Amino acid sequence: MSKVIATRRRTLPGFGLTMGYSVFYLSLVVLIPLTALVFNSTGLTWSMLVETATNPRVLASFKVSFLTAGVAALINLGLGLLLAWVLVRYEFPGKRLFDAVIDLPFALPTAVAGVALTALYAGNGWIGQLTEPLGIQLAYSQAGITLALMFIGIPFVVRTVQPVLEELEAEVEEAAATLGAGRWRIFRTILLPDLIPPLLTGFALAFARGIGEFGSVVFISGNMPMKTEIAPLLIMAKLEQFDYAGATAVALLLLLVSFILLLVINSLQRWSRKAGRA
Repeated sequence: MSKVIATRRRTLPGFGLTMGYSVFYLSLVVLIPLTALVFNSTGLTWSMLVETATNPRVLASFKVSFLTAGVAALINLGLGLLLAWVLVRYEFPGKRLFDAVIDLPFALPTAVAGVALTALYAGNGWIGQLTEPLGIQLAYSQAGITLALMFIGIPFVVRTVQPVLEELEAEVEEAAATLGAGRWRIFRTILLPDLIPPLLTGFALAFARGIGEFGSVVFISGNMPMKTEIAPLLIMAKLEQFDYAGATAVALLLLLVSFILLLVINSLQRWSRKAGRA
């Protein structure tokens, strides 16, 4: 038994060194800044934290941020799966260009995306001038925020689902079809169990990105308190007013709620993987 353990250790040498570098890098980039946020000496007390958490404006900004990020991530689940399916299962002219365009939100500055989306969905924009006469206001509303978060979140779902689809064997689906299974049954019983973990991962990534998004939302939201003001914008507003304690309190609350939600999503992802193996 000891020989087997020794062989496994020699198979991947340098664990101690690589683990040390990993922990150092993680601490430098993630843990230390978050710790500085938690222990920031700005005069923040528990009473101020509770007062900030129960402030109607803060609650409204949190509601807008989490609601729009959640709706955008849910919509991106379906759209991302559809786009990944088309890229993996079909060949068509311009496929490489289509594949590259999906990654555009990664490379495009968020402020540029916000200006472009505002110009598109505003009342005098190409789409806004068609929807507003029908009573549908896209820009300067929660619908506009959702559209912006869909734009920046769709690559996370596509790039998470696409590799899994590429690994699935089409022969299994063909065999099931030969045995008389319908398309919906094939998708539900053969494909969906393997797709649930990457879909949850893509949802978590898109949701987390949407909660903290600022540049692409600040232009199209209209920044109206109690209506379209997002939590990151409220933090910036408090910093501009030199209310460092209030900004720290909102940031801590945003960090805490985001961490809890991501922990729940990761737990669901782990459960789905175990259920798929069973």
